[in-house]
Amino acid sequence: MNSFDGEKKRKIRKSLEQFAFSSSRRNMLQQIASLSLGLPLSQGGFLSLFGNPASAQAQARTTPHTHAAPRPPANPTATPLSPQDEQFLNDLEYHNFLFFWEQANPQTGLIKDRCNVRSKDTAIAASIASTGFGLTAICIGQMRGFVSYAEARLRVVSSLSFLWHKLPTHRGFFYHFANINTGERVWDSEVSSVDTAMLLCGILTCRQHFRDKDIDALAQAIFDRVDWTWLSEDTTLLSHGWTPEFGFIPSRWDLYSELMMMYLLGMGSASHPLNSDAWFAWKRTIFEYDGLRYIGSFAPLFVHQYSQAWFDFRHKRDRYADYFENSIIATDVHRRFCLELNEQFSDYSNALWGITASDSERGYVAWGGPPATGPIDGTIAPAATGGSLPFLPDATMRVLRTIHDHYPKAWCRYGFVDAFNPLNDWYDTDVIGIDTGITMVMAENLRSSFVWNTFMKNPEAQRGMARAGFKSYSPATS
Repeated sequence: MNSFDGEKKRKIRKSLEQFAFSSSRRNMLQQIASLSLGLPLSQGGFLSLFGNPASAQAQARTTPHTHAAPRPPANPTATPLSPQDEQFLNDLEYHNFLFFWEQANPQTGLIKDRCNVRSKDTAIAASIASTGFGLTAICIGQMRGFVSYAEARLRVVSSLSFLWHKLPTHRGFFYHFANINTGERVWDSEVSSVDTAMLLCGILTCRQHFRDKDIDALAQAIFDRVDWTWLSEDTTLLSHGWTPEFGFIPSRWDLYSELMMMYLLGMGSASHPLNSDAWFAWKRTIFEYDGLRYIGSFAPLFVHQYSQAWFDFRHKRDRYADYFENSIIATDVHRRFCLELNEQFSDYSNALWGITASDSERGYVAWGGPPATGPIDGTIAPAATGGSLPFLPDATMRVLRTIHDHYPKAWCRYGFVDAFNPLNDWYDTDVIGIDTGITMVMAENLRSSFVWNTFMKNPEAQRGMARAGFKSYSPATS
């Protein structure tokens, strides 16, 4: 074998490793979106392309972009949590907190992207999104008594100091993945716009929770360094990111998704504000399923969750919709969709449902529905219901309690493993930071609204929502 062949194989192996370990769910979703645009939601089209289609009755129908707001569903109102449910969520949050506390480097504050909980984990890849959730988790943990104020403050100060002084950035945006010990970019990852937004949300939560002059100064400096005008220099729609090798990633944040937090933060910036036109540029496609209409995407359930981990959309609406009510509808639609799949996958029921981007026996999959997206095979992703706890409390609590009580191999030191398939007795070995994070944050928001109340004290959050045209209102009661 000559040196050229060896170098070629090395590059191929590196590319495969990068795809397997560092391909972000955002990139996967963009691939799905590019495939789905223009394809009919009918037999032989988008559904059959990804396999395992639901019945004809269960297929979603879309209409062109419209300003009409979705109609709220006729769902039962949430009941207050019982003492038993409160204790269950407290225990769940404690175990989630342990991941963010133990799977971090205390000196850098960076938190692992994922962790193997069945054997000694030697991974060194941290993600900035996981770190953003982790900073929020520290605030929750200190408030709940999982960690002392002094320990929590020290960890946050160390984290923000490293982020400000040492972690590589470009125009204030951070690389998606970094070495947990040194901060060096890993896997040739991109400077990520939305993952930086998740990190910023965690940082701003810390600023308001601790009300500490050192944390305040570092948080303000990190946020003000982000140059949103650079990211939007030639376009109203923001790019997914940038690499020093190839420049801007061509994919744009142009469809309803977790993008809301990013645009709102950018518009709320005092140093490099994003033009408010950006809020009105992305598409809000109306889906209809089982008589329910809502804004959605050809994407997993997490797109209805992530922005609402921090931004409080309750009893607020812009010119298009009440996004909190929209997520209630989308979550219930997803529940009904899973029930429709029971004929194919007998594990799905009112007590066990929930598919979102997660691990599977065949690797990481961006799946969900409706319409059926990805090779659905009966896998359950606990973060699907965990991240939707405030939207459908009773229905999601039932699922989480079922998993905990009847599937012990789906439970570990850090809460639920990322995914499992009871039909073939497969249980993941890993937990993933963003999935553990959305579960913990939404559990606390359901219990106390703590993260919403804390984060929304930030003037950046308030400015962003004001510039997007959000107004408070009293929803009509059904």
